[in-house]
Amino acid sequence: MTRPVHFVACVGQKLDHPARAGHLYQSDWFRKARAYVTSQGGRWFILSALHGVIHPSSMIELYNVTLGDTTAADRWAWGERVSAQLAERIGPRTPGVILGGRLYRDPIPDWCGARASVPMEGLGIGQQKAWLARQISEAREREASAAQLDLFRDV
Repeated sequence: MTRPVHFVACVGQKLDHPARAGHLYQSDWFRKARAYVTSQGGRWFILSALHGVIHPSSMIELYNVTLGDTTAADRWAWGERVSAQLAERIGPRTPGVILGGRLYRDPIPDWCGARASVPMEGLGIGQQKAWLARQISEAREREASAAQLDLFRDV
């Protein structure tokens, strides 16, 4: 089975200098989302209001654009651009997991629903952060258990 690709929505809180995209965004929510997707071990990308789909290692300049500040028509144009980027980078059959609100999901309907899961859909920000923290904790527990088993295999 193909491992899903994770997509994390950008946030407004950023460093005050250019940086790699995966470290530019500084909110507690984004940090938890980044820790969660990296614990899953697969590929992940950021859904940027300005850049569309960006790889976490991409260097980017500071910007101050959010989808909440754009018109519905601009969001749909963004969605078309993002859908094209996703088709090019991800491929037609790779499943996805989207961590982001409706403003980032609704303009890319081909990637939501049957194609991509939205595990935090309907949760408020506090609930999302709690969900992410729980998932990170469970991943760390699985890693610790696996490490313990490896110790006994070497004996």
